[in-house]
Amino acid sequence: MAKAKSSSRSKAKSILTDKSMAFLKNYINTPSPVGFESGGQKIWLDYVKQYVDTHFHDPYGTAVGVINPDAPFKVVIEAHADEISWFVNYINEQGLIYLKRNGGVDHQVAPAKRVWIHGKKGPVKAVFGWPAIHTRLSNPDQKEPQPKVDNLTLDCGARTKKEVEALGIHIGSVVTYEEGFDELAYDYFIGRAFDNRVGGFMIAEVARLLKENKKKLPFGLYVVNAVQEEIGLRGAEMIARRIKPDVAIITDVTHDTNTPLISKAIEGDILCGKGPSLAYAPAIHNKLLKLVQDVAEKNKIPVQYRTLSRSTGTDTDSFAYANDGCPSVLISIPLRYMHTTVEMLHKKDIEETIQLMYHTLLALTPKTNLSYL
Repeated sequence: MAKAKSSSRSKAKSILTDKSMAFLKNYINTPSPVGFESGGQKIWLDYVKQYVDTHFHDPYGTAVGVINPDAPFKVVIEAHADEISWFVNYINEQGLIYLKRNGGVDHQVAPAKRVWIHGKKGPVKAVFGWPAIHTRLSNPDQKEPQPKVDNLTLDCGARTKKEVEALGIHIGSVVTYEEGFDELAYDYFIGRAFDNRVGGFMIAEVARLLKENKKKLPFGLYVVNAVQEEIGLRGAEMIARRIKPDVAIITDVTHDTNTPLISKAIEGDILCGKGPSLAYAPAIHNKLLKLVQDVAEKNKIPVQYRTLSRSTGTDTDSFAYANDGCPSVLISIPLRYMHTTVEMLHKKDIEETIQLMYHTLLALTPKTNLSYL
């Protein structure tokens, strides 16, 4: 396949290695639906453990790599590992499969998509069927149907319920989209589940840079890849209580608002390729945010800003309000077309988000004053 042309910016030396990129592609392409994240977590942990002193996982599959595990002061860098998906909910006698959401999956992008149904006998290929436009418009007096959860079905080729079940498909089988990692022109990457496996990739790369640059941290660093963010920040809630960190740096995706149908007046002005996004919100610790801002300025890392009101909607909330309170900050990467199969982000933003987290860790110490009063 011919490679897309890259911009001149790609000629600058990248902090991402060939090994890094191979890991990213494999990680993005590995299904890790909410509640069933173990496939991606095994790949992530296998990569990270070479850069940490020890590692562990909790009962629900959150994976953690630890540097300086005996240090009393604990700092977390965190992302979430799960992707939105579907559950098989009902199989009719004609062999068509009806679904229920597993996380905030968008029913409007489903028609005509190819999927994997993860059954007892392994993955089964299927498609979201949708009536041809000729049939939808054949009656001018009838309103054209819109895709909804209750009128979408999967067709795996079976023509009876018994044939579906013979493939190992059962009620509760999880369904993920087929699309994986790809590259576009001008250093853009696309794929499903960049929300937020790109975050897991970036925190792993921070650990790599610390190891390869022989940096010694004056605290314990917990590199956390949490499960079940997409259904209420549950993995972060569990692991925050277990680790009891003193500081948490969370990374997730945020909306690129420079595409049609998004209001900048509501969502702010964020653009892919212009650097990581920092947020103002009650859960964001102001003094920790100021430290990150100072680090960005010192290291000439461009940043963008948005506000997030009552809740960040990210694992930041779980860490900030865990235990006795944990100073927390959110460093986001701009993303186009969130919760679709063509989530898009820019290579430069990935590199600069990694650098911002890395240099923030080097600037942070147990004596950093994070007191409000």
